Amino acid sequence: MTVSRSDSHRGGGGATGGLTNVLVANRGEIARRVFATCRRMGIATTAVYSDADANAPHVAEADAAIRLPGNTPGETYLRSELIIEAALAAGADAIHPGYGFLSENAEFAKAVLAAGLTWIGPPVAAIEQMGSKVESKKMMDAAGVPVLKQLDPAEVTADMLPVLIKASAGGGGRGMRVVRELSELTPQIEAAQREAASAFGDPTVFCERYLETGRHIEVQVMADTHGTVWAVGERECSIQRRHQKVVEEAPSPLVEKIDGMRARLFEAARLASEAIGYEGAGTVEFLADEKGDFFFLEMNTRLQVEHPVTEQVTGLDLVRLQLQVATGRPLPARQPEMRGHSIEVRLYAEDPAHDWQPQSGPVHKLDIPGTRGEFTVLTEPGVRLDTGVVDGSVVGVHYDPMLSKVISFAETRDEAAHLLASALQRAKIHGLVTNRDLLVRVLRHPAFLAGDTDTAFFATHDLEKLSAPLVSEADEKLSIVAAALADAAANRQAARVGRGLPSGWRNLPSQAQSKSYESRLTGKHEVRYRITRAGLEVEGFEGLELLEATPELVILQVAGERGPVRRRFEIARYGDLVAVDSPLGPVAVRRLPRFEDPADQVAEGSLLAPMPGAVIRVGAAVGDRLEKGQPILWLEAMKMEHTIAAPAAGVLTELNVSAGQQVEVGAVLAVVHSEEQE
Repeated sequence: MTVSRSDSHRGGGGATGGLTNVLVANRGEIARRVFATCRRMGIATTAVYSDADANAPHVAEADAAIRLPGNTPGETYLRSELIIEAALAAGADAIHPGYGFLSENAEFAKAVLAAGLTWIGPPVAAIEQMGSKVESKKMMDAAGVPVLKQLDPAEVTADMLPVLIKASAGGGGRGMRVVRELSELTPQIEAAQREAASAFGDPTVFCERYLETGRHIEVQVMADTHGTVWAVGERECSIQRRHQKVVEEAPSPLVEKIDGMRARLFEAARLASEAIGYEGAGTVEFLADEKGDFFFLEMNTRLQVEHPVTEQVTGLDLVRLQLQVATGRPLPARQPEMRGHSIEVRLYAEDPAHDWQPQSGPVHKLDIPGTRGEFTVLTEPGVRLDTGVVDGSVVGVHYDPMLSKVISFAETRDEAAHLLASALQRAKIHGLVTNRDLLVRVLRHPAFLAGDTDTAFFATHDLEKLSAPLVSEADEKLSIVAAALADAAANRQAARVGRGLPSGWRNLPSQAQSKSYESRLTGKHEVRYRITRAGLEVEGFEGLELLEATPELVILQVAGERGPVRRRFEIARYGDLVAVDSPLGPVAVRRLPRFEDPADQVAEGSLLAPMPGAVIRVGAAVGDRLEKGQPILWLEAMKMEHTIAAPAAGVLTELNVSAGQQVEVGAVLAVVHSEEQE
């Protein structure tokens, strides 16, 4: 590599003496991650933020923060001219793009350099060459890297199915669709183009043969401006939903068991990097089969979401290396060896049991027990947390619903999986539905522990069972009893008279007290109980003894076949939301009023907006007869399209929205009068 190429990172001046102030052209967890390394290196930081992110943690942590007016990515984080103006206004001398948004946009990189700023990323030419997944595969094929043949959407025939539609300019599952029926090809291409345009500003998509099962293996590369190219290590990211990774680990279980596969992967990754004169951090992604054969998918010319697992098994700070390479420093003389095992899960605000429906609203509490550090490489076994939210954060509808990355590090893969599963089960996550239960069940699944993972994991192992609550129905009922007793204690504590007496205590038997709750999993629960001279009596429970009850803690002794067992329940309240945490599993319920307001009732068959969003298309009209599952309208929220479909066969009797309309969560979108009602 020549000196002129090393200058491709630098703008007009100040970078040669080292970086002094870095603007991160991103938000949330990745902005906080880069800031953490900058602080360790004594470099000042600048944040940019949309109106929706005005109170986000990354804004508070930066030395300077510049507002980007608006909420959507198109108004804010995708506006390169606004970001460069912000960097100049704050006195930043470099821009780190993070991942997503403009991180793989060659025009943005050019503009950064033209403004005299240091670009913390690969050369513009490398971004351009890898930015088009169509052209990049041709180049990799010529370089001797194995590739899957690309298909022109206009030439796809029935015998080529299934095919995968992919966005040429981005990743992360945006703009990706699997097509198994030829009649679906055109509408799915149109939907993929809309998503790609919204997420990346480029609607270009292409097709390739879709392999129903496979192993997603990627190699982290790091290259300096002096000719050194490291293949730092591989990661396996096979467990995915909607083509977006959910569980990632290093090293790969598949690569570990196939002799010579790691050397072949590393050689292919180096070939790919050298073919485009790469510099900085990047990832070469492959699709592999169980025999160890693999095919080039794409090269991400940026840092990856899952980079922490590579950091954990190598001891490297990849962001630190990015910053050093951007100022012309060479990589260390010796590349580190991998040690131990690391697993990362992406904690999303979403409901896997209901088509991965994203959630929005406040995060009242996020507490992962056993966390040894945030945004830092652990040197001993433990749990690392890289998060974009803190207690009190609000998850909006404009961005990806990922809350945090929870990462374990241990000597062995089994230990890393058990450590991470335990931390997640015991975590206090209050306020939103998340995929936490699914993650725990995956980490404890026999197939996962055996290393038998592929991209069809959720289809193979029954998503309904994997997404089931960690707590059993019986234990949920016991947790709701604890909630009722804690609420009674809270009421008594707030009372002006007789607050020292237990709530509901009677010297003589009397009518039971009752409190009602609603669980989104099992519906309504009424807890009927008495506290008498003989102790606690709860209808439906035998041998239940109350040992302690405060507004925040209830301790019960529960009768069992082999003797009584003491159970401890921690309770937190946020309005009518009651969160109960115990070793039995997390439970969240809504406290119901004693008398229901008729105005709050909705008609049977009503379809409610699952999240705030924009109606982008309507596919039915009042009076239409619908089949079960037939789409009625499409919402856009969190950079994805969501289909609102008929829950049963029937007639559309009410349609309350039109294309372009914004709706709030819980709004009645439509009403379907089912055949059963008829």
